Amino acid sequence: MIKESLLRRKIPLLLVLALTFGVLGGLADYFGPAVRVDENTLHPPAHAQPETTGAPAPAVSAAGAILIRADTGAIIFEKEAESGLHVAALLYPASTTKIMTALVVLETLDRLSLGPDSRIIVPAEAAGLEGSSVYLKAGEEISMEELLYGMMLQSGNDAATAAAICAGGSLQNFVVQMNQKAEALGCTGTHFTNACGLFDENHYTTAKDMARIAAAAMQREDFRRIVSAPRWQSAESKRNFYNKNKTVHQYEGGDGVKIGFTKASGRTLVASATRGDVSLIAVVLRDGNWFADAYAMLDYGFAVSEGDGR
Repeated sequence: MIKESLLRRKIPLLLVLALTFGVLGGLADYFGPAVRVDENTLHPPAHAQPETTGAPAPAVSAAGAILIRADTGAIIFEKEAESGLHVAALLYPASTTKIMTALVVLETLDRLSLGPDSRIIVPAEAAGLEGSSVYLKAGEEISMEELLYGMMLQSGNDAATAAAICAGGSLQNFVVQMNQKAEALGCTGTHFTNACGLFDENHYTTAKDMARIAAAAMQREDFRRIVSAPRWQSAESKRNFYNKNKTVHQYEGGDGVKIGFTKASGRTLVASATRGDVSLIAVVLRDGNWFADAYAMLDYGFAVSEGDGR
């Protein structure tokens, strides 16, 4: 499926590994985390509690929300951040799922010593998917770089699925890797069934888990470069992607991460911003005032940091 690159030369190896070690174990061993991250970011200390300040805490309408320091995972603000741990309160990530998809794809490229210029042939099952799209055509030759920008800026479900199939050998194998990565990051209320975030009742998350995933992804320079880009154009296909995450266009210091929406999930947003040496990540799930609430949380976080002299 891949022309002189990922699928032709590497996917047979993936399939052998899957058969040898089993879907649940072998792929995780082979595709372990490619980048080590601060342990406190992934597993904040048990004593990590919302920080206090003289500034009033923001009032947000999200069903689940959290604001953390990106470097330490310290919680600055939270509201029902672990909602989703019980079936009656399930929250759905929608296209914020693609944060994990991009992270696992990038780590896979690292493991295979491949760059983002690696080229693939778009599999038929990725073309024509419902929802947001970059309008891939089955059999089209395209770089992994274009797929990554297409999924993170344009929120292309087809781009995310094509990248997942080619990185994992199959969509099913890739989803296994996503769930294993979530577990490795300490996520306790998240389960993925696809790579793009289309609704499935078994595809759910929590605000706290999404913050963990985003913090791990934002430690990668290549990931930050993608999600902070206001727009990007392919030199080959001439596709022009505009970043749908208004944080990078509107908010001072905004540098990512991803928006999402389905009828079941409502509006979901993971937003990051950096001012000086302070980097924050805000997550709001099922929030009709998604950007306003995320900006209010970020404002509060920077006020806390300034008040503490950080």
